[in-house]
Amino acid sequence: MNKLLRILKHRWRDRADTLRAIPDDMAARLARRVAASELRHTGEVRLCVEAALPTSYLWRIQAATPLKAVARQRALAWFGRLRVWDTECNNGVLIYLLLAEHAIEFVADRALSQRVSAAQWQGIVDRLGARLHEGAFEDGLTQALEEVSALLVEHFPAEPGAQSANELADTVVRV
Repeated sequence: MNKLLRILKHRWRDRADTLRAIPDDMAARLARRVAASELRHTGEVRLCVEAALPTSYLWRIQAATPLKAVARQRALAWFGRLRVWDTECNNGVLIYLLLAEHAIEFVADRALSQRVSAAQWQGIVDRLGARLHEGAFEDGLTQALEEVSALLVEHFPAEPGAQSANELADTVVRV
């Protein structure tokens, strides 16, 4: 895609697009699902839906740095900004959607990424992408959250009867 057209596509999108994709009632239901998930394991899960990349990221897209790499860089920036990397057990996960490019990125902290293969992550991304393509945002994100939760329960289950601290907000970040 021509760089100028890509920039225009991203400048055309804004938070209103994110709010249409994830309205308030859906965001509240997803936040409750995140909270319920976190009762079953010691990990932290964040959902971030962004309408478009900032212009500074768009200038990075070229043959040497393709869109996939730039979307990953942006997801990593949100991973840090939301402090997902800073959890006690180093087992946080960010589910990141970039609406303008239909890009999906999962960023897992080091303790979890050592235990889950790239193929497992890609499978979740593929299933989520298929659901999003059908317009089933809530169902797709719910399924992805359930799959991430299952991985966290498998590798970092909550201790029976123990109350783990909720280290990060459960709300969906919509920008």
